[in-house]
Amino acid sequence: MRNLHRIQPLFLALAGLFLLECSSPEQPSSRYKGIGYVETGTPSAVMLTCYSTTLIANGTDCTAVRIALADSLGRQLAHAGDSVRLYLDGEGKITTPDGAPMPVSIDTAGKRYVSCRLTDGLCRLRYISGVTPGTVKIEARSGRRWPGSHEIHLLPAGFVVKHPTEEQLRPAGKPVDRMIGADISFLPQLEDRGMRFFENGQAIDALRLLKEHGFNYIRLRIFVNPENEKGYAPGKGYCDLAHTLIMARRIREAGMKLLLDFHYSDYWADPQQQYKPKAWEGAPYPALKDSVRSYTTRVIRALAGQGTPPSIVQVGNEINHGMLWPEGHISRPDQLAGLLQAGTEGVAAVDPAIPVMMHIALGGQHDEAVFWLDNMIARGVKFDVIGLSYYPRWHGTLEDLDRNVAAVAGRYGKPVNIVEYSDFKGEVTSIGFDAPGGLGRGSCIWEPLGFRSGLFDRNGNVTSLFVVYDSLAVRYQLSRHP
Repeated sequence: MRNLHRIQPLFLALAGLFLLECSSPEQPSSRYKGIGYVETGTPSAVMLTCYSTTLIANGTDCTAVRIALADSLGRQLAHAGDSVRLYLDGEGKITTPDGAPMPVSIDTAGKRYVSCRLTDGLCRLRYISGVTPGTVKIEARSGRRWPGSHEIHLLPAGFVVKHPTEEQLRPAGKPVDRMIGADISFLPQLEDRGMRFFENGQAIDALRLLKEHGFNYIRLRIFVNPENEKGYAPGKGYCDLAHTLIMARRIREAGMKLLLDFHYSDYWADPQQQYKPKAWEGAPYPALKDSVRSYTTRVIRALAGQGTPPSIVQVGNEINHGMLWPEGHISRPDQLAGLLQAGTEGVAAVDPAIPVMMHIALGGQHDEAVFWLDNMIARGVKFDVIGLSYYPRWHGTLEDLDRNVAAVAGRYGKPVNIVEYSDFKGEVTSIGFDAPGGLGRGSCIWEPLGFRSGLFDRNGNVTSLFVVYDSLAVRYQLSRHP
């Protein structure tokens, strides 16, 4: 693990590299047996977890790799014994957990891979970095099942690792709400297609329905110019400022609060893509910072001007590999920190009391979560709540999530929210609330209005799964009415 803060600085300077155990956490007994695991079943997808997807290009930095199979409900098959091919596109090598080399084969398309066979449902390996900075793709395939994949970003060997001071780790002190939230940014698109929602045979507004089942927050993503040809919604502009203002009024009228998610792009922003909006292309770094600051202020001022200010703001979406590439890539940590600071300044320019969230897609990946948070906090990035994404096909087991939430809450003393998830609804939300020290702030499900969430059927009818949220609202004492 990256317990670098415990290693003497002089030794680090002499060695010039990370010292990692490169081992994934052992699974505890049976807390989630029957929830995250099943004994047998029909595999539909490969689960691939790389416990760090940001490594140093020094030929020695490494990460544990965990491979399993999942059924259609996302549950790991505990006794699967299938074979898996692991493909590596880029520098580095795949080894056994103890570092022993593995035989390399060539498939019919001329692609290189190593093979492993699951034992009691698992295969554990190790990826060791190459020496050239850049992006490496790892993909695990097993027959016709959905493959699992990760992008690993290799950083220059001269990357300067920093760690926060005690002063920087002091809690910000802003109150952060406890949340049962839902990202329903797709709602205007669904409604424009004629989608309606029903409970007990009666049509009902989606926001009212969520409110009545215990939800108290709605999360909305916002793009800069999504109407552009290569934007999120060419010609239509869904999730732009105009649509966000309309949705914010609906959220207020439903008696709920708004979590605003800035993508700082015309298109989806996530660990694999953080493209600059077209209007900011070609701008030098100082101008990019000014654009982030002024755009953030403009959006929040418009929301506040109509009486619907956000209650929490995300400065960036799944930004563990950075944002506004290439200037804000994690390989340029000082510049990334400057862009994040500009975003937080843009929020504070309208209302310094609004809590700011930093959102990283590392639900069960503790090593990388600490690496990112340490380096950004040490470079002066100030924020109030840690947001995590958790999708078990990529981000580890429920046990991994549980451990990581508890560990980052304890290390940084900041509230934690699992701000994107879909599977294991009750368990994930409980983990989000139960962080030690009273720092758990709940969760926000991603796009629950589609039938794939299990909360609705294909015709928009409520399913019995909503009882999970009825119970959570009671258990965590959240008001179910305005």
